[in-house]
Amino acid sequence: MLRGRVYGADHDHPGLLPHRDYAELVGGPLDGLLLDITGWTVDEIQTGVALMTELGQCGPGGRAQYDPRPGERRRWDWSGDTP
Repeated sequence: MLRGRVYGADHDHPGLLPHRDYAELVGGPLDGLLLDITGWTVDEIQTGVALMTELGQCGPGGRAQYDPRPGERRRWDWSGDTP
């Protein structure tokens, strides 16, 4: 996986951990970061996420929306920003 930086990880330990499942965030403000999806159910994965970020179009407090790419559980595409 590209940069090996995990969304929401401790700044002192931003990298991958063994025995964890990650999805790569593609596009948008969090492009290239990894999302730890270890233990997520199929329904949770299919629903996608709205991740907090100050880098999106809505600024501080906004969220970037990512949805799993059809047929590729490990790549999630940006679908827009929300306040």
